[in-house]
Amino acid sequence: MNQTAQSKHNVHGHIVFFFALALALYVAWLIRAELALIYVSALFAVVLSPIVRATSRISIGRWKPFHGSMAILILLLAVACAFAIFGFFALPPVINDLQSLTGELPNRLPGILDKIKAVPFANRLDAGDVVSWAQRGLSGGAAYLLSSFKAWAGVLVDVIAGFVLTLYFILEGDEAYRWFLSFVPTASRHRLDATLKRAAGRMEKWLLGQLSLMLILGTLSTIVYLILGVRYAYVLGVITGLLNLIPVLGAAVSLVLAMLVAAIDSWGRVLGVAIFFVLYLQIENSLLTPRIMHSRVNLPALAIFVSLLLGSALGGIAGAMVAIPTAVLVSVLVEEYLVKKSDA
Repeated sequence: MNQTAQSKHNVHGHIVFFFALALALYVAWLIRAELALIYVSALFAVVLSPIVRATSRISIGRWKPFHGSMAILILLLAVACAFAIFGFFALPPVINDLQSLTGELPNRLPGILDKIKAVPFANRLDAGDVVSWAQRGLSGGAAYLLSSFKAWAGVLVDVIAGFVLTLYFILEGDEAYRWFLSFVPTASRHRLDATLKRAAGRMEKWLLGQLSLMLILGTLSTIVYLILGVRYAYVLGVITGLLNLIPVLGAAVSLVLAMLVAAIDSWGRVLGVAIFFVLYLQIENSLLTPRIMHSRVNLPALAIFVSLLLGSALGGIAGAMVAIPTAVLVSVLVEEYLVKKSDA
């Protein structure tokens, strides 16, 4: 009788566990967007925490003025000041040139059309067609912006929420981490803690590698823009380096922006910018990214490319930005709990 009762109890327990698991998965599917936002914010907090810790270690004698939340505040102020200085020096020339171009556009339009007509299959264009297409494009763009305002507002809310969550994870991440470990059995807690800390260390190295790539592209692009005589070379160089943080899309936006600015003066500069980006992307994808990222995160180049592809497909820009840290986390967990277990 006891064995029969115990068997029934086990069966009931398995049934309850199955339905509880199914309910948990269903709820997770319903709030998958929120869970993804929390996950991305937590990864950003792990990656940015070394910068906060380095800032908090700055001391004047025995006094540490940037301890705790003050370090985050100082970093935010530094970033805001950097953007303010960049805007102060970069925006006035751009605004002045745009105003001048707007005023001179009716006079310069025939010359622009002559350059366009020099392109094959474009000799049938006239000023009326160009103006009409421009008006239709502007009206269509305005209608698109109005119709997609709600979607852009939602994206802005998600960005703000992610930013706030990242700050909270940086400030209270240790407490949340200990709370998470409390759900793990004591016998396995130390092993998981060591594994996750090892993954965090490799994520920090990924940040150093990404900053290196941004610095290399920003410096080289500035030099090339200066050699080609492209306007706003320093501004475009800084933007190109910063946008390199976004895989694939960042390089595409930088290329389009640089070519538009170069097209103001000559098609030869447009061609020069295009050649530079083609050559650099070949070198970065085949040489720089595999070497720098492999030495930093200890991942094969194929794993890096696949993780970027999957991250961008699943989460767009945010997914691509956290794809490599996620691959690092998965790699460390697999090495610890699967590879070593099978070897044993």
